[in-house]
Amino acid sequence: MRFCVLGPLEAYANGRNVAVGGGRQRALLALLLVHAGQVVSRDRLIEELWAGDPPPTAAQSLNVYLSRLRRVFREAGAEHLLITRAPGYVLQAGETDAAQFESLAAGGRDALAAGEPGQAARLLAEALALWRGTAFAEVADESWAKAEIVRLGELRWSATEDWIEAELALGHHSALVAKLEPLVSRDPTRERLVGQLMVALYRSGRQADALTAY
Repeated sequence: MRFCVLGPLEAYANGRNVAVGGGRQRALLALLLVHAGQVVSRDRLIEELWAGDPPPTAAQSLNVYLSRLRRVFREAGAEHLLITRAPGYVLQAGETDAAQFESLAAGGRDALAAGEPGQAARLLAEALALWRGTAFAEVADESWAKAEIVRLGELRWSATEDWIEAELALGHHSALVAKLEPLVSRDPTRERLVGQLMVALYRSGRQADALTAY
């Protein structure tokens, strides 16, 4: 199965969208994906899913959500995806868009360092195209998701800056100005991004604007 978390949570099996349920069942899957490949205890699942205030029926409800997820995976041909391992469960996530993004971004960064801006720009553009919104968008307010959301968000910014660096090396200065200005407005504290805007403006013959950006 393939899980997409760079935006609203989606799951696919052989290219077909798989309905994973809603509510806490969906949040449970997101929580397991945040900790993919790691054992998450039952106690922690209950604590996180009910924000520290679980009802008396929380353990039984958790069993229902786990059973339903296993049925979804089984029907999608991935019955061994969710494994019971004391003191809890581990999700063998398989393929995720987040992992694909990180791999492509790393490849783009390496190509940029090797002086191959064309290859870097292609890989980084492919990586950034995987994003459909905020990572883990539906659980963005949950405390257990925030660290991973911040980590992925920072990687997205870094990949964007690397892509801009590659495009500058390819001489696409004027086209970059229109892309850079709204990005700088969104986060004017990112010095590398502002520096790239200055370079794009200067190389586009807009020296006064470059000085203003400085």
